[in-house]
Amino acid sequence: MRYIEPHAHMISRVTDDYAAMVTAGCRAVCEPAFWAGFDRSSAQGFYDYFCQLTDYEPRRAAQFGLPHYSWLCLNPKEAENLSLANDVLAMIPAFLDRPNVLGIGEIGLNKNSRNEVAVFEKQVDLAVRYDQMILVHTPHLEDKWKGTRLIVDVLKNNRGIDPARVIIDHVEEHTVDVVLDAGFWAGITLYPQSKCTPARAIDMVEVYGAQRIWLNCACDWGQSDPLAVPKTALEMKRRGHSEEAVDRLVYENPIQFLSQNPKFQLDEIGWEDKCRAAQK
Repeated sequence: MRYIEPHAHMISRVTDDYAAMVTAGCRAVCEPAFWAGFDRSSAQGFYDYFCQLTDYEPRRAAQFGLPHYSWLCLNPKEAENLSLANDVLAMIPAFLDRPNVLGIGEIGLNKNSRNEVAVFEKQVDLAVRYDQMILVHTPHLEDKWKGTRLIVDVLKNNRGIDPARVIIDHVEEHTVDVVLDAGFWAGITLYPQSKCTPARAIDMVEVYGAQRIWLNCACDWGQSDPLAVPKTALEMKRRGHSEEAVDRLVYENPIQFLSQNPKFQLDEIGWEDKCRAAQK
């Protein structure tokens, strides 16, 4: 089996997780900027975090021959402090040329507050201004449908947005059609508590098809599984889907989306040297 892990917060994981993912067939891992488990107190904290995502973490993954890509943003969980948000957004453009940065993400909404929407709009504008792809976080549980509708409305109201270059993640049964019908990509997140099980994920694929859908584990500091994608691929095989259909969903689909940024190259070598050179 081969697969891409398009959404994993690897700074929260032990190095053995990289070894396990490569053993399971992972060919690349992508890490969106996220919450640290606590609110950062200054823009300098975000600067250090962006350096970690674009320097240290790619070198850690490179020990296992695994290309590591990142997305940069201020996460919606930390969007209530507008002054801090503006300071963080001002520093992001300086990182966009680094060799493993794919775009702006994961932006979006958490509690659907006014400040979150305001910061989301600013980060969408930032992505348009610098011609970046976008990865979007949708709220959890009871706020998901409302938040997804707000997100889609904001994106559709920005004339610079190309839906084919936006993936809206953490969709569930009641929101996947909202995303796909608007022309965006949909991410199904395999997470044991607040998102989808493997069975639910494959149910959605069987109902809506596999076009413009990817699977991801979003493993982080909580109860989560960095091998959720290959385990779900096994569930798909168990139901009788062909090897080709499984490969299309867990490997070809992420490549189709991510390759819209020419930095995404699976045959790249020397990641450690490239990332070190970017710091000089």
